[in-house]
Amino acid sequence: MQHIIVGAGPAGVIAAETLRKADPDADIAIIGDEPEPPYSRMAIPYYLINDIDESGTYLRDPKRHFAELNIELLQQRVETIDPSGKSVTLADGASRSYDKLLLATGSHPISPPIPGLELPQVHSCWTLEDARNIIERAQSGSNVVLIGAGFIGCIILEALVKRGVNLAVVETGNRMVPRMLDDKAGGLLETWCKNKGIDVHTSCSVDAISDSGSGVEVALSDGGKLSAALVITATGVKANTDLVAGSDIKIDQGVLVNRRMQTSDPDVYAAGDVAQGVDFSTGNFEVQAIQPTATDHGRIAALNMAGQGDEHHGTLNMNVLDTVGLISCSFGLWMGVDGGDSAELYNPDEFQYINLQFDGDHLVGASSVGKTQHVGVMRGLIESKIHLGDWKDRLLQDPTAIMEAYLACTQELSYQ
Repeated sequence: MQHIIVGAGPAGVIAAETLRKADPDADIAIIGDEPEPPYSRMAIPYYLINDIDESGTYLRDPKRHFAELNIELLQQRVETIDPSGKSVTLADGASRSYDKLLLATGSHPISPPIPGLELPQVHSCWTLEDARNIIERAQSGSNVVLIGAGFIGCIILEALVKRGVNLAVVETGNRMVPRMLDDKAGGLLETWCKNKGIDVHTSCSVDAISDSGSGVEVALSDGGKLSAALVITATGVKANTDLVAGSDIKIDQGVLVNRRMQTSDPDVYAAGDVAQGVDFSTGNFEVQAIQPTATDHGRIAALNMAGQGDEHHGTLNMNVLDTVGLISCSFGLWMGVDGGDSAELYNPDEFQYINLQFDGDHLVGASSVGKTQHVGVMRGLIESKIHLGDWKDRLLQDPTAIMEAYLACTQELSYQ
């Protein structure tokens, strides 16, 4: 059996390892188009603050791991896929045949339509090459502008602050991490960052970036101007679906897959950021560009490629951030459901916030700021789909009682 995996991120690596266990005699190849060994983008912030060197971002030891598992690792770009002929064509013109193909091509940063993005002082923070450029320009005391205060932006923000730069953040939304936190929680995060000396501009956008001779000038929609040695864009990502665009393989926001991670072509699978898979909370098929989803997808896709049927029951949408010392998180349907109830604790003076969202007597979503002791319990109650019964009414009165609710309800289940 010939297995080809296009993409060398977490989804691709986990898939290859799972395939090797499930099919010891198969030919397995991972094809990645970056010059470095397979690495984790989530480790890049640690590289930026010198907690690790480049090799610390590698997912596995490239000198021995893949060779020991007899997994071929190719550092080339796949130019075309021919599903009818079951082959892929590489940048050097070579063709490789497959029995089963996994698309684990990930996603790419979205570039906003801003004049001046092509300047050498402007970078995204997505690849190791991006990180090298950021390290070169983001020296202690230098002025840096970060465009975007979403989840990825706030991870980069944390690393930049630790590098000692003078940081300004520009976010078009009315709050920080608008796809993760509501107005109150996002507002707390913004106030916290401002108190830490970060210049935060919400409900604001960048109109243009121009060369100032010594750096760049960033013109804002509110009329303000910022001088910077470096501008970093973190304005979202989009699934890498180009390889199958124009083919019979169905795509929407990502490559559409079923619960077996199988595309509309039965011999082609997709996993990770490129896959539009099932969401745990809604049952809808959505793109979830987070690493836990990628690893889940990769494992399940590989088992099905090897003929060991398994189904994906959905990954819980979850985000946890440490932003210059303030922990925030959200899980599941944190924004609530139609007709659902909610409970809230809001203590802005102490930078503490909890919001619980219910559908009937199930907890279906939660978010918090500054209350780290509740993070695991929130996730556990949502994923377990436990009936809270009378505990729902208690939580509506006091959402901080979530630990007691979890212990009581799980203990009750253990006796049934």
